[in-house]
Amino acid sequence: MIVDSFRFLPHSFRAAYDLEPVGAPQVWTDFAVRLGEASIALLSTAGLYVEGIQEPYDLDRERAEPTWGDPSHRVIPHNAGQLGMAHLHVNDADTRADRNVSLPLDVLAELVAEGVVGASSPNHASVMGYQGDLNGWRDVTAPAITQLLTEQHTNGVVLAPA
Repeated sequence: MIVDSFRFLPHSFRAAYDLEPVGAPQVWTDFAVRLGEASIALLSTAGLYVEGIQEPYDLDRERAEPTWGDPSHRVIPHNAGQLGMAHLHVNDADTRADRNVSLPLDVLAELVAEGVVGASSPNHASVMGYQGDLNGWRDVTAPAITQLLTEQHTNGVVLAPA
């Protein structure tokens, strides 16, 4: 099944996100481990952070520059306590009511308990999904998240878009 995510973007946004040159190598790899034996991490684009422990994303700059998105990331432990959300382009009401809307930690724990998934990674990641300039994200954020996932032997990642 082909998922056309561009279908949901305004046409004016397409040029900003259609950055893959024709003939570029695939950006995924085959999943070599059985899901029931795999360690899975979650990646949220909702601008989540652990309240009282981590700094929220830079909303002041986002207010001043509405096309800018904070390119940093937050490492969210699997046993994270209260999560905060800092993202002006997303309504946070549902996430405040149930964190699983933006980071399904409890759902992943249930899948592990049922044996569907082998294990939850000890840490997950969150980013602010609204990015006007992807250079900082590509050069710093994505490599840092990749390093985290590699170091904790994560086999797969589930994207939880905001």
